[in-house]
Amino acid sequence: MKTALSLLFFAASVHAADWPVWRGPAHDGISAEKITGAEVKELWTSQIGIGFASFTVADGRVYTTGYADDKDSVFCLDAATGKEIWKHAYPAELGDKYYEGGTSATPTIENGRAYHLSRSGDAFCFDAATGKILWQKNIQQETGADIPEWGYAGSPLVQGDALILNVGKSGTALDKATGKTLWKSDKNNSGYSTPYPITVNGKAQVVLGSGRTYTGVDPASGTVLWEHTWNTSYGVNAADPILSGTKLFISSGYNKGCALLDLASAEPKEVWRSRVMRNQFNSCVLIDGHLYGSDGDYDKPNTFKCIDFATGAEKWSDDKTGFCALMAAGDKLIIITAKGELIIAKADATKFDPISRTQALKGRCWTAPVLANGRIYVRNAAGDMACLSVN
Repeated sequence: MKTALSLLFFAASVHAADWPVWRGPAHDGISAEKITGAEVKELWTSQIGIGFASFTVADGRVYTTGYADDKDSVFCLDAATGKEIWKHAYPAELGDKYYEGGTSATPTIENGRAYHLSRSGDAFCFDAATGKILWQKNIQQETGADIPEWGYAGSPLVQGDALILNVGKSGTALDKATGKTLWKSDKNNSGYSTPYPITVNGKAQVVLGSGRTYTGVDPASGTVLWEHTWNTSYGVNAADPILSGTKLFISSGYNKGCALLDLASAEPKEVWRSRVMRNQFNSCVLIDGHLYGSDGDYDKPNTFKCIDFATGAEKWSDDKTGFCALMAAGDKLIIITAKGELIIAKADATKFDPISRTQALKGRCWTAPVLANGRIYVRNAAGDMACLSVN
């Protein structure tokens, strides 16, 4: 996109905030920023290569990844101008099985460091400001963990001194300072979700989606605390869980459906199970007791829905939006459709209430948008990236 967007949508951003990790600081896809009302226009564009990685933003820099010329690259760009600050490229395969291929995981930024995991298990720790490699290793070669059919896709999670990766059935942890392996799990059946940190009954744990289960582990030791069988076609448990109280929402595509688990006791119990919400890989957001998300697979009829978290009851369904990815800012949903239409909508459990629509990009758009410090970042599969101002 090379011209300014002509969209006006009652939206200005206050309480600006960084977005240093996948799904944001609260790991829930919801920004602390508020959208209140102003003009949105294009600030800059960039070409970042083939892929589906989203964006992290910290200290005036935006990070993402992409594939070109037989290499994956980690990019660090100036968040305000798009100017490249640093880039690191390494040999990689495109991996275009049934889709465009390219990179999947979003870099993680923590305490001046940038962490990255490739689809084949290359783990990196960079100085976030300069791109200097502080350590690197191939965790798959070290552990012998199976690589899922479409490669590792979960972003690294920092928990204390540990860097937790969705590698192996119940994850792998590295020392974040050195890359030394702290613990590992069985080598088979890793899934595609990002490790999700929660606390239930005062106990910290991390939830990982494998090819056949959702599992809660002790982040310090890797001890499995609970396991819930969740068999999905092709082992694609990719959408991140969502916790409220002791209740954990899980959802998968391929007509698998969703469930609400109660983690209050030693063994999780299903509160309800349904096919009302089937997140193929883009996660829902939870606002005021209601889940908003994309129901169905990208190559089949898909609807944008609102359901009740506690009961799974459908509140409304919109069949015009189609397959999409989203985040939220306060009570506003920020949605990018598979065809690149940017939709700002009020999170309203009684109806789908769009405030604005604009064609932000062309081509296939599966990547969750990111709002950080008044700017919205979007990309398509081909690597066309746009930064839009929200003033």
